[in-house]
Amino acid sequence: MKTRNRIVFLGTAGGRITTFRLVRRSGGFLIDLEGVRVQVDPGPGAFVYLKELGLDYRSIDLIVLSHIHLDHTADVNTLIEACTDGGRRKDLSLFCPRSAVEGEDRVVLPYLLKRLKCVEYLEEGSDLRCGSLKVRAVMRHTHHGAETYGLSFNDRVVYMTCGRYEERMIDMYPENPELLIINTTFYRKREGIDHLSVEEIKEFLKVKRPERTVITHFSMEMHGRDPEKVALDLSRETGLEVISAKDGMVLDLN
Repeated sequence: MKTRNRIVFLGTAGGRITTFRLVRRSGGFLIDLEGVRVQVDPGPGAFVYLKELGLDYRSIDLIVLSHIHLDHTADVNTLIEACTDGGRRKDLSLFCPRSAVEGEDRVVLPYLLKRLKCVEYLEEGSDLRCGSLKVRAVMRHTHHGAETYGLSFNDRVVYMTCGRYEERMIDMYPENPELLIINTTFYRKREGIDHLSVEEIKEFLKVKRPERTVITHFSMEMHGRDPEKVALDLSRETGLEVISAKDGMVLDLN
């Protein structure tokens, strides 16, 4: 049984230290939107955290991977097995970069592909459908050599995943989305590291003016600065509603 339109943030860790020292939980986020349930970027712990929150794996219709890095994909195989009830159910789909299932760096085990209803590949500008849900690959990000895509869900929820800030983001991402989720890993920009910072997203928000913004995927630097305070400062400086995600946070959508 599907629930109200909402997003459940399983975890908010970003990068090696906060994720793999378990300073914060990881696991990506779950979207319930217009009758479709989607698990996005099931990093370490997604399987356990879904269970703790009382969410039935078998009600998940779709898994979406923005890219193959471990903090976004560590639990994808476990979830495929759980969501399909060991292959007894054939109604789970997977949308992902081609690199997630092909090549030497693939992260989805080949034998589990047989469990899936379908596997479809993200490409910049492509629209993929799962029931009433449209998933758009908004743009391909530059992110340490990994095939990485920012995503839009029914043109309502926009997910700016990991990557270097590029000027073309202004042109590629939609204006005034209902909700914008941004992986804001650092407070200050770091040269040579392909992650977004508060300094960079501030001007982006002023131009795109989302109805609500959620910052997440925090490094130790952001964790130490208190993301709630950072979000409050961003709200004051941009005149927009900016929220800091918390582990286990549930955010209702209209």
